[in-house]
Amino acid sequence: MDLSFTPEQIKFREEVREWIQSAMPPKIKAKAAVDGAFDHDEQMEWHKILYKKGWVAPHWPKEVGGPGFDVTKRFILSEELELASAPTLSPFGLGMVGPLIIQFGNKAQKERFLPKILSGEEVWCQGYSEPNAGSDLASLKLRAESDGKGSYILNGQKTWTTYAQYADWIFVLARTDASGKKQNGISFFLVDMKTPGVVAKPFLTTGNTLAFCETWFENAKVPAENIVGEPNMGWTYAKALLGHERTLVAGVGRSTRQMVRIKKIAKDTLVDGKPALDHPGWRARIARLEMDLEALRTANYRTVAGAQLGKAPGPESSILKLRGTEIQQECFELMMDLMGLHALNWFNEEGTIPAREEAVASEHNYLRAATIYAGSNEIQKNIIAKMVLGLPGT
Repeated sequence: MDLSFTPEQIKFREEVREWIQSAMPPKIKAKAAVDGAFDHDEQMEWHKILYKKGWVAPHWPKEVGGPGFDVTKRFILSEELELASAPTLSPFGLGMVGPLIIQFGNKAQKERFLPKILSGEEVWCQGYSEPNAGSDLASLKLRAESDGKGSYILNGQKTWTTYAQYADWIFVLARTDASGKKQNGISFFLVDMKTPGVVAKPFLTTGNTLAFCETWFENAKVPAENIVGEPNMGWTYAKALLGHERTLVAGVGRSTRQMVRIKKIAKDTLVDGKPALDHPGWRARIARLEMDLEALRTANYRTVAGAQLGKAPGPESSILKLRGTEIQQECFELMMDLMGLHALNWFNEEGTIPAREEAVASEHNYLRAATIYAGSNEIQKNIIAKMVLGLPGT
């Protein structure tokens, strides 16, 4: 398998890199230069810039407004955006419910929802997890009961609904039939967040972000036409959607960017009067992490090369998710260790540490969730054990 890029692909990479630098507004470029955290408005501003360029949904086919990029071009664009520390766009519309509607939605749903997802006119969030249904998602309790008049009445709760406070719509899994096996009887709904009875309440994380919400449904009336695909087939659609989500979270470009940040911190941090980067122990730890990242990059390239040849993603998406999120966490653990007491930025006066490092502690805490979302890494290990090693399921 050839893992090298063609001259045309290298030229496209150069085009992407140059365009990103020219297209970034000054405020966003300044934040990107110090790996700053972007707020919702900045993310949406960048969304609209990418939309105008035609690159906001590189994995969407041309017939629904995408650029029709092949898998390698999509990978290159994604990697360059990560390397530039550009604002990360919300994945829930572009990367999750949009592709699901493209694959399983009817004509009316495609015409109603896809253009506004692309343009950023409507923002989406995800309603999967519940207080007692996370990795065991099929245990969900949110009920959707037909009122016999062309609508369903939803009652229950979702949790970890990321940035639901900004969303116009939420896609949810709800139980429409409790009589059979728990994976059956689940339907996939599109719900307007302005529906009476739908309430999202943010809660503060230890990283000092309002990233997550609890979302309640109390007699929320949803038209039956907002079910995607067939009723009671939502579990099948959810599995397709999660398989796609797991290919988005390896974050090789993002971790490559963090390696540069780690070396900068190690160079600026003095240990016994000399930079930490000159100490064998710190150098060995950095080198070990960089080797792990290079191994992940090779695995990612193999997956891209296989997809370019028409091979459908298989259990390797679980491997990428597993190692990718572990490496993301390890990058920030190393930064925190290098920064020592200065990593506890909640207790530092403003200006105590360089602006580039101010968000390290918050990002470190936020990324505790990386090995949980998109299917916990324990679940990924079960998939790998069964599908790669051929071990019996548990």
